[in-house]
Amino acid sequence: MQKKIRLPLREEDIESLKAGDRVLLSGVVYTARDAAHKRMVEQEKEGTPLPVELDGQVLYYTGPTPAKPGEVIGSAGPTTSGRMDLYTPALLEKGLKGMIGKGYRSEEVIASMLKHNAVYFGAVGGAAALIARSIKKAEVVAYEDLGTEAIRKLTIEDFPVFVINDIHGGDIYKDGVAKYKQ
Repeated sequence: MQKKIRLPLREEDIESLKAGDRVLLSGVVYTARDAAHKRMVEQEKEGTPLPVELDGQVLYYTGPTPAKPGEVIGSAGPTTSGRMDLYTPALLEKGLKGMIGKGYRSEEVIASMLKHNAVYFGAVGGAAALIARSIKKAEVVAYEDLGTEAIRKLTIEDFPVFVINDIHGGDIYKDGVAKYKQ
């Protein structure tokens, strides 16, 4: 069974999620990769307002390809999340509640997610063109000079993800390996 969640994330949504849950997200997410993360954290340190409101928000770690004629966006698959780990705790402190990517997160990020009640979703790599079908609207909202790594506002509908890390300490990677070893 898949859960359907309307974004931005609410506390009750986050509390209901468990590692391994399949979820269909609808609403708005923002794209951000390492260059955008670095710039946001630098802006925060300088006291400059961030280009997007992070409270309750979900960031999708992707650098989409240009859209073909008649399409909203090109391929938009997840990138390796660990590249954002250096910057993620600072963004979680600003209210970020969810991230979409692929791969493991550092222990520091997992601890920060637990502290700030945030969840990490995985999207299936290698299915970027299929995932892009769930993106109904895309517009650059910040850091246009970063090209594919600019921050984009995506309107998504039934975007398929699964919960990797939940606020209850669940970790699909660790839990899955432990079950396999039994």
